[in-house]
Amino acid sequence: MTATTIDGKAIAAELRARIKAEVARAVGQGRARPGLATVLVGDNPASHTYVRAKRKACAEVEIESFAHELPATASQAEVEQLVSGLNADPRVHGILVQLPLPAGLDEEAILKTLHVEKDVDGFHPLNLGRLAQKGRQPLFVPCTPAGCMVLLQRAGAVLPGARAVVLGRSNIVGMPAALLLVRENATVTICHSRTRDLPGVCREADVLIAAIGQAEMVRGDWIKPGAIVIDVGINRVDDPSRGQGYRLVGDVAFEEAVQVAGAITPVPGGVGPMTIALLLQNTLQAAVRSWEV
Repeated sequence: MTATTIDGKAIAAELRARIKAEVARAVGQGRARPGLATVLVGDNPASHTYVRAKRKACAEVEIESFAHELPATASQAEVEQLVSGLNADPRVHGILVQLPLPAGLDEEAILKTLHVEKDVDGFHPLNLGRLAQKGRQPLFVPCTPAGCMVLLQRAGAVLPGARAVVLGRSNIVGMPAALLLVRENATVTICHSRTRDLPGVCREADVLIAAIGQAEMVRGDWIKPGAIVIDVGINRVDDPSRGQGYRLVGDVAFEEAVQVAGAITPVPGGVGPMTIALLLQNTLQAAVRSWEV
């Protein structure tokens, strides 16, 4: 068996094209152009790369972006004051506080400062709390887990009654992904560093989401034949044959897994493009909600 490759890049491109058309139509009708503000604190190179990619994506779909950068020495009060100002700015429909924040800052307090109506990253405690409660609907869902769900849908996953395993329990991916799977009536197991017989647990999964941050940790013999595998990980491994001296791999050993799984996302080109596409969709959604007020 050779797995179907789930092309996240192509699916994200379709979504972005639809968002661009919706933005153009709304602006043509006299609506305010959707606006996304990014808040970047410190000099983490990966965070700077992510924010540049998000601003570039905004430009491509004609969403206005507002960049705000603070030094790593910024105080709690300075960051919260910036976010409060963006809450009050009518041009800004969505606010993204790039995580992780520098040590010493209270992440939860800063996220609480965000107006929940502008929390397009879906990390406000109220949005996450609603996600965890039966019968409640968050205004926004975290972008990477939401992207995983779109990929599962496009791969033809039948989630009601399915056995789903999530590797990783982070607030950004693992926990919200598990909650989204529960909402789709899957039976969900969340695995972590203390899970006993991790390979055995993974072999039970009809759907496996790997978000544990360890290069190629999940081997081919961990995977149930025919399972759908969503690989969220993105890790650098040394590769002298490459010009940059490294290559990117996921948390799943792709060349092994592709021989067993029914469908699998590649790294790169799988989940990554979906994260930004869902951020754009959430920003448009926030703008639509503001137009309706």
